[in-house]
Amino acid sequence: MLPQRNEYSNEAEYLYHKSLILENPSEMDPVLYFYLIDAVAHLDYTLSSLAYNPDSIRCVMTAEYLRRRVDLAKEGDNALFPGFMVWLRDTNQEMFENTPMLWQLIYDPDECTRYVGFRIVLDPASRTPLPPQFFRDMADDIFSQQVLRSMYPAGALGKLFAEYKAKHAAR
Repeated sequence: MLPQRNEYSNEAEYLYHKSLILENPSEMDPVLYFYLIDAVAHLDYTLSSLAYNPDSIRCVMTAEYLRRRVDLAKEGDNALFPGFMVWLRDTNQEMFENTPMLWQLIYDPDECTRYVGFRIVLDPASRTPLPPQFFRDMADDIFSQQVLRSMYPAGALGKLFAEYKAKHAAR
């Protein structure tokens, strides 16, 4: 049985109402799409552990899914993404700032935000849970039309990732 609804359950419901129905994910750059869904899965896990219980089946299933994604992130072009984000920050700050905020926080080596046990942790020294508004802001940001449109090969981010991949894939 799930515990009584709390402010995090409302944010979970908000996240789950987001949709890619107007998009064609199969035509997005596969690496950018992989990391988009990865960010959503980490949001889901973190939010679910606050809204429900870390031992709930929802959290267990998401953790199993994320375990597999850790291995997939190391394979093929997926492994280029963290370096791409640093390169983007260093060469095209404006475009870096147009990527999802969660990507900026996680993949900028100057930030202390990390995925810890699949949870999003903004400050490793703090034991305070993330505020509910954080999840709403991240969901709105990740699913913004500007972000989604940029992830297609002809989109701004898609073109920059193709450029980065061409320079760095053979190394």
